Amino acid sequence: MKLDAAFDTRLLDDCSEGDAAAWRKLHHRYYPVAAAFLRKLGVLDRDLDDAVQEVFLQVYKYLPSFRRQAELSTWVYRICISEARRVRRRTRVTDALLRVLSLNPGAALVSAPSFSEDAARRRIASALRELSEGERAAFVLYEMEGIPGKQIAEILSCPEATVWRRLHYARRAFRRALGAVEV
Repeated sequence: MKLDAAFDTRLLDDCSEGDAAAWRKLHHRYYPVAAAFLRKLGVLDRDLDDAVQEVFLQVYKYLPSFRRQAELSTWVYRICISEARRVRRRTRVTDALLRVLSLNPGAALVSAPSFSEDAARRRIASALRELSEGERAAFVLYEMEGIPGKQIAEILSCPEATVWRRLHYARRAFRRALGAVEV
């Protein structure tokens, strides 16, 4: 999604001045972006609303210290990456505890009569989980969000060459996880 930087600058100015309508506009503008990105980073639907809310709490809390050296969207993506990491960590701990306490028996495998969109979504989510955190972020930002490599480097706070290396390995691992033949 391409966002207008000039509009964001005016919006940030208004938010900084305490304009409640501007905060609603910022939330309305970035909620779908944050939710979609968090989902692609492995945040489960059950945790998604809380994770997006936490992202916006961070935006609200730290907006006065946002130096605007990067675009607003870059900053929001960075906050989403941190929040997704926190949510996944918490989910792993919770799931492990539930398994240990035998409160969550393993899900039964049921074969579907056909390959549905939902099955495809689950398969993609599973393949994304196979990627390392850095690879997943680079892959999702580039392949799914359409963000250029230079901006991804800013978001991930790494050299652009690192983005391309992570993307290369992520694509290979992603294809392997989906069962595609290596070329």
